[in-house]
Amino acid sequence: MVDFLSGGARGEAPVHDAATVVLVRDTRRGPECLMLRKTRGQAFGGAWVFPGGRVEDVDGTGLAGARRAAVREAQEETGLELDADRLVAFAHWTPPPEAPRRYATWFFLAALPEGASDVIVDGGEIGDHVWTTPAEALDRHRAGEIELLPPTWMTLHRIAAAPDVATVLADVAAGGVERYATRIAATDDGVLVALWAPDAAHEGGDLDAPGPRHRLHMDPAGWRLERHGG
Repeated sequence: MVDFLSGGARGEAPVHDAATVVLVRDTRRGPECLMLRKTRGQAFGGAWVFPGGRVEDVDGTGLAGARRAAVREAQEETGLELDADRLVAFAHWTPPPEAPRRYATWFFLAALPEGASDVIVDGGEIGDHVWTTPAEALDRHRAGEIELLPPTWMTLHRIAAAPDVATVLADVAAGGVERYATRIAATDDGVLVALWAPDAAHEGGDLDAPGPRHRLHMDPAGWRLERHGG
């Protein structure tokens, strides 16, 4: 598993704005999403992610700047040209304070444009790409074949049941932007647990505290989402 918590300096690392876009297309197997494998030796190297990256000064600020960054990064990493106005914002992720690299990331969803050209990766920062159904990606992660980060896993889980792209787009648009301010705790046997509000353990870290649950158990035997109440 990608170790997204180790290697940090003392204190909290600065937070940088970032944006990513989940590109989806219809196939006979159901909706597929485009995933990229980051080459090792860089931030989150080896992980399979969606196209995206840091928001630069040229992009601007706020949600509009994030849209432009998502379009720019998608073009740089895949060669695909996207329309910023067609990106649907559906999540915003803030990393845990102990993370060595902290990117406050807007997640967008977009259908693959009609007539889009083939995906072209540079072989440098991005080592490979694949079109995959979300369920297949989750199964491969469960089997230990690929590495995912919690935001990627949660996104795949969110869209895995949709029968087609139109449903995916409608569902995320109706749900609005869900915000995830991540906190990390660990069970007695050392399993990391990602926590998000309104989980009862989100503030104090007591995994046994009574109340609502919104947490991801990152068990090496298989990650599991627990969400109820609140």
